Amino acid sequence: QVQLVESGGGLVQPGGSLRLSCAASGFSLGYFAIGWFRQAPGKEREGASCISSRDGTTDYADFVKGRFTISRDNVKNTIDLQMNNLKPEDTAVYYCAVRRGQYCSDTYIPDEYTYWGQGTQVTVSS
Repeated sequence: QVQLVESGGGLVQPGGSLRLSCAASGFSLGYFAIGWFRQAPGKEREGASCISSRDGTTDYADFVKGRFTISRDNVKNTIDLQMNNLKPEDTAVYYCAVRRGQYCSDTYIPDEYTYWGQGTQVTVSS
């Protein structure tokens, strides 16, 4: 009944753009802070961005600031991540996750997120 699904990943050249979407069913994303994480092969999962549920405030990790934009679509019940000026080091599986509580944290501790999607692959390569 409860499901969280990422989509929008794919292959893009450096400097290109992708728009990821995190779709929820069985619950409303509007009640929770939602984070985007990524994990590259051989690396730990790292937080990229988060959007709160109460006031819509956003947070961005340093490596995506100025390039990524997180947004909430209450009609579609989705959280989107617009990724611009992509770099090869952005290559990873990207996950959306529901955080415990309504507010984001800039520490991006995975254990603070209670439910995860299965991820969507983003590959940035020439």
